[in-house]
Amino acid sequence: MFGRIVVGTDGSETAAEAVRQAGDLAKQLGATLAIVSAYEPVPSTRLREERQQVPDDLAHTVGPREDVDATLAEAAKASEEKGVHVDTFARQGDPADAILDIAEEGNADLIVVGNKGMTGAKRFLLGSVPNKVSHHAPCSVLIVRTT
Repeated sequence: MFGRIVVGTDGSETAAEAVRQAGDLAKQLGATLAIVSAYEPVPSTRLREERQQVPDDLAHTVGPREDVDATLAEAAKASEEKGVHVDTFARQGDPADAILDIAEEGNADLIVVGNKGMTGAKRFLLGSVPNKVSHHAPCSVLIVRTT
């Protein structure tokens, strides 16, 4: 029923819990897990400064996505160790849009999001990732308790 599951992460504890639960579900179902992380590009001045601080042979590793790449690698590790096939995606821009885009492009069957920001007055704030994803998803959405 669910062959491709999408989950987002920003590296936070609550996102890690959503990724863990999505990974467990993917394992049980034999599904592929797509982990998405949105980012804002690192300013060019910061990149120049960082490249000057590393040896010349490593300067090529300093890039505008280095932080998000590390976040995705960490998020994928536990699921991959469980035998789940994981694809990772870094997308520039809004986190909810990144999740929705990957779900649509990959014909996802399910998006897993955490419940953070879904209670009380916070659920009415524009930009709430779980709220936006649940209203615009091209597939089913599972909201998991992460708090």
